[in-house]
Amino acid sequence: MTITVKIKPRDPEAAYRRHAIAQRRVGVGAKCTCGEARPEALIREKNRVICQACKRKQNGTTRKDDHHFAMKANSPVTIPIPVNDHVAELNTAQQDWPKQTRENPTGSPLIAAAACIRGFIDTILYLIEKGLHWVADMLETADAYLANKLGSQWWKNTELQKFAPKAT
Repeated sequence: MTITVKIKPRDPEAAYRRHAIAQRRVGVGAKCTCGEARPEALIREKNRVICQACKRKQNGTTRKDDHHFAMKANSPVTIPIPVNDHVAELNTAQQDWPKQTRENPTGSPLIAAAACIRGFIDTILYLIEKGLHWVADMLETADAYLANKLGSQWWKNTELQKFAPKAT
């Protein structure tokens, strides 16, 4: 079971509106042949729907984007992110930031610092979801498998016993 960790949007109505517009653009329930179903990552073509990554693969171009984690107006620093995640998750998360922080029209260092904090939070949540949740799911599945095959305390008298929680 995967749990998605997200910060609640500052403006849930605007977030819903953006998602609904993306869904109408590609069609409700639309999917790429690869399984991608997030409407923000999909492109409607004449007779098909294709995701950004598959379109780039078809065109022989990179499937990674350089994500300005604090927005370009605030920092030149970028991180490579798979294109579908870039458009469907990280860019979408930035749309929930205050407009002043996204655009920083006066070049305020305080707004730039706020953007770095917001970008860091969004990026860490993304990395937790993509890089760590699957590990917890896999460990729980492996434990259930081992308990089924070897008994409920399968780790006893193995090298893994040293990792067992100590009784208090």
